[in-house]
Amino acid sequence: MLTDPSHKYRPFPPIALADRRWPNRTISQAPIWMSTDLRDGNQALFEPMNAERKLRLFRTLCGIGFKEIEVAFPSASQTDFDFVRRLIDEALIPDDVSIEVLSHAREPLLRRTVEALHGARSAIVHIVNATSLPFRELVLGMSRSEVLAMAVDAVRLVKQLTADQPQTQWRLQYSLETFTATEPDFAVEVCDAVSAAWGATPDNKIILNLPASVETATPNVYADQIEWMHRHIARRDSVILSVHPHNDRGTAVAAAELALMAGAERVEGCLFGNGERTGNVDLVTLALNLYTQGVAPGLDFSDIDKVVGDFEACTGLSVPPRQPYAGELVFTAFSGSHQDAIKKGFAARQPDSVWNVPYLPFDPADVGRGYDAVIRINSQSGKGGIAHLLESHYGVVLPRRLQIEFSRVVQQHADRHGGEIGAESLWQLFAQTYLDLAKPLSYRGHQLFEHSQGQGIQLQIEWDGQPQTLTGVGNGPIAAAVHALHGLGGAVSVRNYEERSVGSGGDAQACAFVELAAANGTTAYGVGMDANIVTASIKALISGCNRLATGAI
Repeated sequence: MLTDPSHKYRPFPPIALADRRWPNRTISQAPIWMSTDLRDGNQALFEPMNAERKLRLFRTLCGIGFKEIEVAFPSASQTDFDFVRRLIDEALIPDDVSIEVLSHAREPLLRRTVEALHGARSAIVHIVNATSLPFRELVLGMSRSEVLAMAVDAVRLVKQLTADQPQTQWRLQYSLETFTATEPDFAVEVCDAVSAAWGATPDNKIILNLPASVETATPNVYADQIEWMHRHIARRDSVILSVHPHNDRGTAVAAAELALMAGAERVEGCLFGNGERTGNVDLVTLALNLYTQGVAPGLDFSDIDKVVGDFEACTGLSVPPRQPYAGELVFTAFSGSHQDAIKKGFAARQPDSVWNVPYLPFDPADVGRGYDAVIRINSQSGKGGIAHLLESHYGVVLPRRLQIEFSRVVQQHADRHGGEIGAESLWQLFAQTYLDLAKPLSYRGHQLFEHSQGQGIQLQIEWDGQPQTLTGVGNGPIAAAVHALHGLGGAVSVRNYEERSVGSGGDAQACAFVELAAANGTTAYGVGMDANIVTASIKALISGCNRLATGAI
């Protein structure tokens, strides 16, 4: 049982800022965004990304619109060093993107860091050292003057090393690790010293990063600290004031928003709040919060499902179903009263009008979501438990979006026939909907063959009762089958693919789930079952094509 904590924990002391101005300000433009998914986010993973997954996520971040990306800690491992070199040597960095790398304020590490960046078009060297009293006393064993000298010496060394590589556009970032627990007068002393050592000017700005390395107080206290620094640091016109909020108290998004009101110009964080402990500030939520207030965020999340898919594939993490803007269920209402209000809001909506739908503060279409999943049945409606029944009775685990799609089929069936739907009836409806489709397209067989472009397939089908043999190539059996089916009069693309094993031992079967998208943006799932996973996958493709062709979505 939790008892009185006053003997163990003390409120974080507020900063003296009686005339604070940030409460009367609003955010009118997006900050400079810096993604640290490949560095801070990567080091927080149970299994860090390999080079290929890091490269995939780097490309995703570039596609979203990040112009500054912290890609590695090259002095910490050969893997990180090699990744930086690959980006540079293989010319994988877009011309409008600057890569950033982190280093502690120690000479061997700084030399290794600058070495990793040799030949880069544009690079940010990020120096960090801890400045707070607990770290000075308990970790570093250093005085204020020694910590200050460490920071200044590091900056001078980087200035010297980068001067020898004029072909690169160099920028410097200095972070006061544990800034929020650092005495304000010492924090500003360190900032002014490193700014002077770098020779910061309006044309050669230094990035001063003030992280909440550990979130220790309410967001308003962080905002006060940022405003105090904003008003007291020297060479303000030669400084980009940056923040890096962590989420230990669960208020990183609020802290970042208030910090922007307090004078910060740049925000560091990760997609979906990944990072050490409880994570960094969630840049997706932060950007889309701005969007809902009429401020262009400068980041493109118009296909949020693709971003989620890339993030999950690269990190091995899952985006929770209630994650703001991106979760599978954030636009879904289960309550009958909510459903009624949403229906009435849609009915009253006029084209090009201000968004005003009850219980939906954000238009799902803006992140590439449809309206079809907004209203669903659940177990409380007397027609639910769909996924549970299929899994517990038949061992079929449906992907989340297929749960949504099939729930509409069950809802329509229940509305027509009334009464409860038991497990056996539910399975019959599932099989009729996804497994037993034979028209207009039906599967008869296939043969795989090697091809110079990867995998080839000869696919035997019937189209409107007429036997045909189709040929396709791709980087695997599924891609080859998709290519073969293009010849039937409508291109489709695979949006999502998953496979499961159903049953065990000699009776085990593979179950494939394929989400297809037609050229007009319509999507539908197909399901296939067979002892062979490739055959099951092809059957799933044909199942999905039939559902798209018949409009049974």
